[in-house]
Amino acid sequence: MILYLDASALVKRYVAEPGSPEVNEAISRADLIGTALISRAEVAAALAKAVRMDALTPEDAWASLQVFREEWSDLVQVQVTEMLITRADTFAWEHNLRGYDAVHLAAASLWQDAMNQQVTLSTFDRRLWERAGRVGLASHPADLPTLLDTWKDST
Repeated sequence: MILYLDASALVKRYVAEPGSPEVNEAISRADLIGTALISRAEVAAALAKAVRMDALTPEDAWASLQVFREEWSDLVQVQVTEMLITRADTFAWEHNLRGYDAVHLAAASLWQDAMNQQVTLSTFDRRLWERAGRVGLASHPADLPTLLDTWKDST
């Protein structure tokens, strides 16, 4: 499996939270793992936000960030180019996506085109997950809407 992780999935690799087991299982099965270059800033921002919201201690967030930074070079880093942004522009408009979600969808889609093999987009954003299938990507987790509803009901 070729696995593309958006920032929402990538964070789950470094912070134990709902969805972490699904991400770690997918990573263990993947032959190749990648993400867009922007994920580096998005993951750092997500960890900083978790500290602001008292979801993580500063020490735990810092430790997670350090592990992420150490493993960054292990990921295929899809470069943000004019071609990618042009596709993201189209996806944002056609699929009513937020900016970075459109960038992730475009990055996974372009990576799939370049590899000429199926790419699985892992995300925990319902809209992005739904749109992945519409552009020919496989979506992970297999049944995200049910997972999200289950997590919402348990809080």
